[in-house]
Amino acid sequence: MRCLWITLADPDPPHNGQFIYSGGLIGSMAEAGADMDVLGLSRPDGKRGDGDRETPGQGAIAWHLAEHKPRSRWTSLRSPLPNIAHRCGTPDMHARLRRLLAAGPWDSVVMDGVGSGWALADFKRQFPNRRARPKLIYVSHNHEESLRAQLARNQSSLLKHQAMRLDSAKVTRLERALVEEADLVTAITPDDAELYRQRWPDKPMVVLTPGYRATEREKKPISRDLPRRAVIVGSFDWIAKRMNLEEFISVADAIFAANGVELEVVGSGDATFLAGMRKRVLATRFTGTVDDVRSHMDAARIALVPERSGGGFKLKVLDYVFNHLPILALKGSVAGVPLEQEESILLYPGHEDLAMGVVQFIDDLDRLNGLQESAYRACRDSFHWTSRGPHLLSAISAA
Repeated sequence: MRCLWITLADPDPPHNGQFIYSGGLIGSMAEAGADMDVLGLSRPDGKRGDGDRETPGQGAIAWHLAEHKPRSRWTSLRSPLPNIAHRCGTPDMHARLRRLLAAGPWDSVVMDGVGSGWALADFKRQFPNRRARPKLIYVSHNHEESLRAQLARNQSSLLKHQAMRLDSAKVTRLERALVEEADLVTAITPDDAELYRQRWPDKPMVVLTPGYRATEREKKPISRDLPRRAVIVGSFDWIAKRMNLEEFISVADAIFAANGVELEVVGSGDATFLAGMRKRVLATRFTGTVDDVRSHMDAARIALVPERSGGGFKLKVLDYVFNHLPILALKGSVAGVPLEQEESILLYPGHEDLAMGVVQFIDDLDRLNGLQESAYRACRDSFHWTSRGPHLLSAISAA
């Protein structure tokens, strides 16, 4: 299969869930035998150059990376496109796409995430006859319509609320256009697939949960030698992640401080945001970007998923599971993983309940070790990237 894959940017280094998911699917498709031409923005910290080629497995990947000059987010106010798609659809990206579309033939064209939706108009102009065009695949990272509406509702600032409502409406319009036009839609969780099916019950659809590629390590039991510490791992550059973190810490930090529990927040984030958060906490430490996430997970007893806003699959959950950390989370925040309440995870209805759950179980080592062992057994055979490429190739062929 010859596939043109349109993505946000070079997914390496994979600092966040979007890059992990895109890079995993691209690599797995090539390993399974697809010849991939990938169009995206370059990144200042990227390891690839424009024109680089790779030959993983049976297929090949050619990288077409436009200079990293995303548009200002304010100019999107005048655009019918939502912010993420408007910023990525630079003149250079449009020009490269038109050349690539004309250089076919292509068996399939993949639009990877709603941020690639800027490319839809170019695709339709190049192939006005739907019966004589490559198969169009929309790889979704979230059910964006419901997610963006939720983010807007949860935004307390009136100005930001209004701006997010406007962008949410644009996202909804673009996502619906992508799904309507696509020959196949992929969803990252079964829950997202069900949301799509409510509007498009006959649309060909496949669920593609992420894989896990990092080297697994031997389990080390949680012991009293470890600090009384919980950890949150992630990237906090996206507004939804910052909202979730701020809401949880505003409730949990005082509870942890009063009970001798530490919280460590590990991952990148806007420097101004992290500096502001550091001034307001007693029991919480923010590391910023680190070279080795695993050493921080090794030094904690509990991993947390306190995300009220933001759907989709949480890649951090796989990091926790395969590094043998017991997970405590908000209900509804761990879609797509086969974890069962009380057996392999502890779920709570609100932030205060979650914080008190940490206090309750931080010293119950038998309970914590039982949770992480059950979670590992539930997930160990279900999240291999090597299966995702063949699954997607098969679905494209059948569409």
